[in-house]
Amino acid sequence: MSEIAEDPILTLTDLSVYRGAAKILDRVNLALARGETLALVGESGAGKSTIATALMRLLNGARVEGRVELAGTGDLLALSERQMVKLRGRRLSMIFQDAGAALNPSYTVGRQLISALRRNLGLSRDAARAQAVELFTSVGINDAEARLTAYPHQLSGGMQQRVMVAIALACNPDLLLADEPTSALDVTIQAQIVRLILSQTRTRGASCIFVLHDLALASQSCDRIVVLYAGQVVEAGPAHAVLEHHRHPYTKQLKSCVLEIGRHDLTAPEGTVPSHDQMPAGCRFATRCPRALPRCAAEMPPLTPAGGGDGGPFDHLFACWNPE
Repeated sequence: MSEIAEDPILTLTDLSVYRGAAKILDRVNLALARGETLALVGESGAGKSTIATALMRLLNGARVEGRVELAGTGDLLALSERQMVKLRGRRLSMIFQDAGAALNPSYTVGRQLISALRRNLGLSRDAARAQAVELFTSVGINDAEARLTAYPHQLSGGMQQRVMVAIALACNPDLLLADEPTSALDVTIQAQIVRLILSQTRTRGASCIFVLHDLALASQSCDRIVVLYAGQVVEAGPAHAVLEHHRHPYTKQLKSCVLEIGRHDLTAPEGTVPSHDQMPAGCRFATRCPRALPRCAAEMPPLTPAGGGDGGPFDHLFACWNPE
């Protein structure tokens, strides 16, 4: 993975999301550097997709607090919907989990890409069509000209996801959000799609946030990892530091679930994630943690630098009163 200059293109400060009285995200703080690839990992319900959707301002029926600063734009949460419409696709874009559901079944994939190019870049129909062919070719779609006339259901799952990648990158956004882009694909295609997204974003100099369940995939593809549990950041830092020198017990348990050749001691975290209306006052992992102290359930631990860092957003950080 490449060396990353600590020049934030995106900064989240105390990002919280409420649905009714339930606090889905709890004061999430993180930063993303220009050209960096960051993975959000954790179990289902950790808040990974909620973060991505909140950045796009696509959460319906939820109250969002905090700040989301995109370089050169200011706080995204303070913008009007009209202003956000101008940013989506141009400055930030998103690849959704299930391309088959995200693509409109009533229109050809070519029409959907060409419409995005014309709307966001102001291209003529012929220019947009020519660029659509180039984009399809760049993401590995064979016979790109003919594929423009295909409807989503006429393409395989892998091809649908490649179309989604082309649409998301059509206007060269500064930030790409990939929300579990391989979850609907078989394992033979997953690695291809991840490599495609990485190569395309790095070629364009874009930053990328991957939402992943797979810690092994995160370690192979991302510069940094943020571990989330029940809406809280419990550990964050360079990928090698989080995986090889983890401090939080939850990160250790996540790693123990990774299948490796010759390994026979796979273990899963015991218990279940507490419901959002019954969260402990302190660390949300306290109800399942083998190292929990009385203090853990009552007092939320702050993010603390590991290894003598100064506590900056790009340091190795963890939130635990009784770390590994």
